[in-house]
Amino acid sequence: MSKSVRPTAPSPASESAAQPPSEPRPESIRFYGTSWVDRSGGYRLRRVVLFTGALVATAAGALLLTLGYGGMSGAETPGWLGALVALAFAICTALAFTRQWLRYTRPAPETGVDEAAFRSINVVGFVGVLLAYTLRSAVEAPGERLARATHEEALERYRRLVAKRSRNPARRKRR
Repeated sequence: MSKSVRPTAPSPASESAAQPPSEPRPESIRFYGTSWVDRSGGYRLRRVVLFTGALVATAAGALLLTLGYGGMSGAETPGWLGALVALAFAICTALAFTRQWLRYTRPAPETGVDEAAFRSINVVGFVGVLLAYTLRSAVEAPGERLARATHEEALERYRRLVAKRSRNPARRKRR
């Protein structure tokens, strides 16, 4: 019995070993996609629109909290309860603003803190989250600095890797 020999298709592992890795792609940022890399595709218009929208949402949230507090004080609630609610909103707003601002400007620390644990603080302090987004949008796309640093680092690693491989190994000097 003779066996027929069929050419086998190369496996994906052997193909990837023969081809150099492709250039790293940038991370997509919400509402901006990857237009932040070269600031094209309506990047500036998006920033203006999102800044304006976040500013309006922040003002509306502050108005909503003011109306809610006014309604609570009009309902003849004790003064200590009104002060406690105002204090809770102020603390949650400050915490939410600080955490959101740091998330946009610094890499996440390796502390292992669960972000879901702070979800209720972010909900109560939603004005702080909106304010952080508004202020960051005035400068750049929120999170752009971190994404740009990560992308440039990945590109530098890629370029060093490709530069090492591009030399002719036959010309390598013997030591």
